[in-house]
Amino acid sequence: MGELPTRLARLGVAAIGPLAGGASSLTYRGVRNGCPVVVKVAPPGLPPVRHRDVLRQARILRALAPTAVPVPEVLLTDPGSPPEVPPLFVMTLMPGESIEPLFDLDGPARGSDAPDGPTMGARMSAAAGVMADLHRIDLGAGGLDLGAGGLDLGAGGLDMGEEPVVDSDAEIERWCQLLRTVDATLVPGWEDLAAALRRTGPPAMGPALVHGDFRLGNLLAAGECITAVVDWEIWTVGDPRVDAGWFLANADPATYGRPTRYATPGMLPSVEALAADYAATLGRAVAELGWFIALARFKSAATWSLIVKHNRRRPTPDADVEAMAPLLPRLLDQARKEVS
Repeated sequence: MGELPTRLARLGVAAIGPLAGGASSLTYRGVRNGCPVVVKVAPPGLPPVRHRDVLRQARILRALAPTAVPVPEVLLTDPGSPPEVPPLFVMTLMPGESIEPLFDLDGPARGSDAPDGPTMGARMSAAAGVMADLHRIDLGAGGLDLGAGGLDLGAGGLDMGEEPVVDSDAEIERWCQLLRTVDATLVPGWEDLAAALRRTGPPAMGPALVHGDFRLGNLLAAGECITAVVDWEIWTVGDPRVDAGWFLANADPATYGRPTRYATPGMLPSVEALAADYAATLGRAVAELGWFIALARFKSAATWSLIVKHNRRRPTPDADVEAMAPLLPRLLDQARKEVS
């Protein structure tokens, strides 16, 4: 942690310790004014841009505070002097647990205190509603300004300021850039799949806030209720179905085929039921979700191929990460079936 505890002490934050969190920034737990808090810090020595831009994360959290989307409260920010002194922000530690029911093999999902099937199923349905609440937020001018100037609390919607709209081609290219850096044998034929996705992409829905990694593992929940949406490293403005496809792909037991306690057929809501929950709260029909589920599987293959690449470079590779390598061609095959 280096000088971080001293720096945070000047901001009134003490008892700093590591907290498992996103890989793009460093995450710590602490105490401020007697209350538990979370500290997000950009990696030192690197420009705090893109997924490392923690102050951008703080801006979206502040903008969402008055909406129906539950998020932590941002208590303070510190721009630092990057890259040597990285920026950071401090937010409330929200109650709840984080479980990815169809992926996590250990942790709470294996313990006696894990939610039962009906509770987890209700939690997934609630998550679909929260995702719709996010996508229903008005991005019109005159509302919350997310530009570099801060927050403008007006009426009539949410003004995204300088945020560009990311279309489906840009989303595909984002993961292609990553795939070009990995061993092609991990992800055979990904170029052809990318071309098929570009060729078959549906007309855009129109722009919404996109979390970018919306799934149960990035939500906190207590019982059936979602208490917070966290990990906003890759949020964008774009087609809301990017989130919906990712959420539904992670809600499909066939995506990873992992033997979690929730993988029993019929225990959790079907993909179709969750899609219906999402559309009902959104208040409109949602077409072409199959294409966005295919995009999600393409994205998953890309992100896991990078994780496997880095894992293989470690002095002692993690066996659980290496076990994902044989699944990557299957993810691509699943996606091909959606766009063929």
